[in-house]
Amino acid sequence: MKLRYLSAVATCLLLGLVLPGARGQNPSSSPSHITNQGRIDIIRAFNAELVYVRTAFPMGQRGLTLKEGTISPSPTELQQAISLWGQAVKPGDQAMISAVTFKDNRIHFEINGGPIKKKKWYEHIEVSGSGGDIPLSKGDSTDNPHGSFVDLVFPHYIPQMSTEQLKDALRPVFDFNSKSILEAYLETIPPKAKAAIQKHQVLVGMNREMVIYAKGRPPKKDREREGEDEYEEWIYGDPPQDVDFVRFVGDFVIQVETMKVTGEKLVRTEKEVDLDPKPTVAKDDAGGRPPGAPSLRRPGEAPDPDAPADGSSHRRAPAAPPDPPAGSPGPQ
Repeated sequence: MKLRYLSAVATCLLLGLVLPGARGQNPSSSPSHITNQGRIDIIRAFNAELVYVRTAFPMGQRGLTLKEGTISPSPTELQQAISLWGQAVKPGDQAMISAVTFKDNRIHFEINGGPIKKKKWYEHIEVSGSGGDIPLSKGDSTDNPHGSFVDLVFPHYIPQMSTEQLKDALRPVFDFNSKSILEAYLETIPPKAKAAIQKHQVLVGMNREMVIYAKGRPPKKDREREGEDEYEEWIYGDPPQDVDFVRFVGDFVIQVETMKVTGEKLVRTEKEVDLDPKPTVAKDDAGGRPPGAPSLRRPGEAPDPDAPADGSSHRRAPAAPPDPPAGSPGPQ
């Protein structure tokens, strides 16, 4: 009996030592942190790699951030940054990953040299003399950088991953699989526009770049004016074959006119493809000011007698002067 009791106690002690270790071995535990060898493998695989770009990159100190498949800044903020600083690359362009660095919970990828011009090794050399230190090479202050960057951000830390897993994570911004610029570009546009380009067709609503991918650069161009509007027409084809007249206002196609060999004329003006929505412009409200709108008059200032009764900003036209009384002399 005593021997059985001692055996049971020993078994409980052993289970108490083994079970905590077993609980720590959770097969569904979080992935491990990236190792030094993992960093080296990523740098070797991605540094100086040529990729096709799937989204626009702005120049300047503000690049892109990619977190959980979502790109920031938003499309509106991105267009504002591009308007202010310029565009480094556009969708479909080929770019080179010029630097890969790791920091905390993010991997920093620079393209085309990054946003900051870096000095060459010989530009750091200075010659000392009686006149002070003179740099061996004078930097060109007019040589502005035209690159950009994207930060791939993880929730807490950079996990250990393969190069294929990292390529999948970067897919919203980089295309590693396309074999040509056309293939890369087609992945960035609406499906209807993509199908038309593959068939070498032009749709109303396309931009100039899409038309070039669909039909090539135009052999002939004409600039015309119709009333107050100025437009440009690209002409494709020569008789005795079909001739297409593609009309642009600004960057977008507003009309496609096709002259068939048979003499039939086809004109399309309805928008057939929608690109990114453009910001709306506030229009003048004919209904006047809304109730309770603030006044621009100073305290105690009398209202303008020429202002309309509804309070809108449009002034009334001055009334015509009264006719002079009969028998009075007219204006001298």
